[in-house]
Amino acid sequence: MAMSTAFGFVASAAVRCSRARPALRRLPCAPMSTQGLGEHIHRNERVKERLELMRQQALIGGGQQRIDVQHGKGRLTARERIELLLDPGSFQEFDMLVEHRCTYFGMNETSAPGDGVVTGCGRINRRLVFVFSQDFTVLGGSLGEMHAKKICKVMDRAMDVGAPVIGLNDSGGARIQEGIDSLAGYADIFQRNVMASGVIPQISVIMGPCAGGAVYSPALTDFTFMVEGTSYLYVTGPDVVKSVTNEIVTHDELGGATIHTTKSGVAHRAFENDLEALQNVRELVGFLPSSNRDSPPLLGKPPSTTSEEALNFVIPKDPYKAYDMKYIIEKIVDFGDFFEIQPSFAKNIVVGFARINGQPVGIVGNQPQSASGTLDIASSTKGARFVRFCDSFNIPIITFVDVPGFLPGTTQEYGGIIRHGAKLLYAYAEATVPKITVITRKAYGGAYDVMASKHLRGDTNYAWPTAEIAVMGAKGAASILYRKASAEKLVLHEEEYVNEFSNPFPAARRGFVDDVIEPSLTRQRIIHDLAMLATKTVHNPPKKHGNIPL
Repeated sequence: MAMSTAFGFVASAAVRCSRARPALRRLPCAPMSTQGLGEHIHRNERVKERLELMRQQALIGGGQQRIDVQHGKGRLTARERIELLLDPGSFQEFDMLVEHRCTYFGMNETSAPGDGVVTGCGRINRRLVFVFSQDFTVLGGSLGEMHAKKICKVMDRAMDVGAPVIGLNDSGGARIQEGIDSLAGYADIFQRNVMASGVIPQISVIMGPCAGGAVYSPALTDFTFMVEGTSYLYVTGPDVVKSVTNEIVTHDELGGATIHTTKSGVAHRAFENDLEALQNVRELVGFLPSSNRDSPPLLGKPPSTTSEEALNFVIPKDPYKAYDMKYIIEKIVDFGDFFEIQPSFAKNIVVGFARINGQPVGIVGNQPQSASGTLDIASSTKGARFVRFCDSFNIPIITFVDVPGFLPGTTQEYGGIIRHGAKLLYAYAEATVPKITVITRKAYGGAYDVMASKHLRGDTNYAWPTAEIAVMGAKGAASILYRKASAEKLVLHEEEYVNEFSNPFPAARRGFVDDVIEPSLTRQRIIHDLAMLATKTVHNPPKKHGNIPL
């Protein structure tokens, strides 16, 4: 009875609500005439035709004649470069229809499809990347307001999703007709370069001219590649240099690929043509994580991890005889595949990427074949920047040490070797990624400390039986300790020093090296240690940032 009463109450309430609800009115809709419908369809068709025409114009950039000129100089077009860089069919373009808004100096009568830059995202080996490619066939690839906005949008999206950004530079510089807007555009890009530093990998490829303020964006990125014979990079061109200093110099002599990969160190690699440069960018990206939130990409492990017996005989018996550190590196890493960074600059230190048991690692090694492997200004700066990159992006660092010390001389002292050498020390001390060190032969003086020693929070430090860990070499030490001794006694004191210090045992007894290992077992030890350190967690003290001795 109670249930029926309740049901009746609910039903009557529903009836009352339905009676109280006002009736819905159908809004009047004016019928479209056949003529109006036809005009609407025709207008849509015109829009589609116009859109298709604009897309076609954007695809050919500055036109076939300018494309032919570009090809005649041995350079690909902006779109051809993107097509070669990315996985087939993966490119998604942004802002194809953007054009400049400038009306000065006849620009209102000048069409610039895409405003001289092609932007978007795509895939490299199925991994997301963002890219911009400057189009020299459109206004010489000059940078104006909208050109800069397109690049900034790509960089912002890359930061938002955590993916690398790759810039293909081929530009005549700032667009003079747009004045301060072009300068503001450069500054906007620079700001984003700085904010992205250490967050996402940034790669620049100089594939044509890059001059004036434009050079500072590549300088702020992590890696800069150049193309030999067709690219150049400088703040002021040959004409300005001649007018100011009366020097006569060509584009290549002032800022060509050879100059920047051998003398200035501004560029990290140089390649014969566009195709080779783009293929190497693809290879480099394969070693890098998408962002600092990710781990480096793992590949399949090699079929065998057996010992490499040849390493037991690589160190010469003569302590003053050189050998190739890259030979050791290639014997230890997977498949002997070592992607060297700055191979032609500061050759006394070797840096680059490799994989060990499928895991990407950063490799640093002194090179006895160049300046006996001593540390100087250039090698310290080169090593420090590479170590900091690896630490920013969670890439373990493997260091091979054979260093007799810092290079002496007035040139080094006047050039600031103290400050520059401190950069490398700072980089290693600050790094919190796994750090594995192998001393192959000499580790003398302050250079021993600097090269990822146990004192700079090295995680595992090994010495080969040939290692000499001491303040200095035996001959120099004996001549200082026994200044007045005869030549015969000096030889005896030198032998005494060798027996006491020029070996790995004093360091091993103090725990400064974790073990003295056979060279042939080095790869196995590193594989074990990388697995052990995979969950390493170390935090530096909270601070805004450190004050590295720049």
